[in-house]
Amino acid sequence: MDRRPAADILRPKNFDEIVGQQHLFGKEGMIRRLVDAGRTMNMIFHGPPGTGKTTAAAIIAEMSGMPIVRLNATTASSSDIKDAMQRTSSVFASGGLLLYLDEIQYFNRRQQQSLLEYVEDGRVTLIAATTENPYHYIYSSLLSRCAVFEFKPVSPSDMLPALRRAFEYIKNAIGKEITVTDETLLAFGVAAAGDVRHGITLIETAIYTSDGEITTDTLHKLAPSSIGAYDTSGDVHYNLLSALQKSIRGSDPDAAVFYLAKLLAGGDIISVCRRLLVIANEDVGAAYPMAAAITYACCESAKQLGMPEARIPLANAAIMLATAPKSNTAYSAVNAAMADVEAGLGQEIPVPLRGPMFVGYKYPHDYPSGWVPQQYLPDDLVGRQYYHFGNNKTEAAAKAYWEKIKNEGGNT
Repeated sequence: MDRRPAADILRPKNFDEIVGQQHLFGKEGMIRRLVDAGRTMNMIFHGPPGTGKTTAAAIIAEMSGMPIVRLNATTASSSDIKDAMQRTSSVFASGGLLLYLDEIQYFNRRQQQSLLEYVEDGRVTLIAATTENPYHYIYSSLLSRCAVFEFKPVSPSDMLPALRRAFEYIKNAIGKEITVTDETLLAFGVAAAGDVRHGITLIETAIYTSDGEITTDTLHKLAPSSIGAYDTSGDVHYNLLSALQKSIRGSDPDAAVFYLAKLLAGGDIISVCRRLLVIANEDVGAAYPMAAAITYACCESAKQLGMPEARIPLANAAIMLATAPKSNTAYSAVNAAMADVEAGLGQEIPVPLRGPMFVGYKYPHDYPSGWVPQQYLPDDLVGRQYYHFGNNKTEAAAKAYWEKIKNEGGNT
């Protein structure tokens, strides 16, 4: 019996067998059309694990007739690159070499640049893969020579044919009488969190450890959490933080709590607290000034409590922020002011504002309303307005208050 993992044995042999990624390998998919046209170009594949990046590279090599060399940047050294490049001398006349470089984000600038000569003259066709954002981890000199394609997490329904195929193959290979419904296979697809390889591994384990029928109870024993593992320093983590902030900004408490739960399942309380504090000041801001203090209190409570109780004050903060009135006026104001500072404006502070003599300075508290007209901005910025009152109850009240005082010249 073949002792390789089922996911490797059942690896697709052509584009039609790849599940998901219709935008790349469907009838009108970009990569399919390129290869069908006889054009194999330098490419970067990015996306989560188990979405078909390695499989696609192998199929492209087979269809193009090029020999393939596989390297993994986590273990490959400069000498490995050199050895691979030396092979091009024997295959150049027959169409070149396809180099599949997995986890390219682990190559430093020098290692990435060592590929340029071979990529440029056609001796090597590079297909590099990464689970991270290529625009953050791949240097521009190499990135500009490659087409970039995104591999997306595979949905449970798209994954179903691969899971059914794996189930039938393994069951027949070991001669075991066992059944599973499509509904249960879909649950396995959910637990796989977009990773086909993980889904097949779960099915394989379930077949060997079950009798009669595989059920969702079997799945719960194998994978009690179906959130999908992610690296707290990687793109998935930051995408979740972004989704949390956008959901709160969009005043959707249900989505906010969902993404909060996903983040907490990853075990990182600190990043969640930091992001909630940012949201309180950036997106709620002057519309509900107490939001920042309440959020801070919730975050400090969460840090003191630790998980699992930390989820409660953090949920309170997320829901409060999502349902609070919104204003980004402070955020916009300081950004506009910083742009003027960076442009070199406002170098001279008005004399009355300079300490400690206060020559010509009018002390606002000496006036009935606590306000008196005088110049505060530097001469070259007089009339500049950074802050605009927001359209919410708190800022509208402040606007009305100050308009009344200033219209009356501060004599109220």
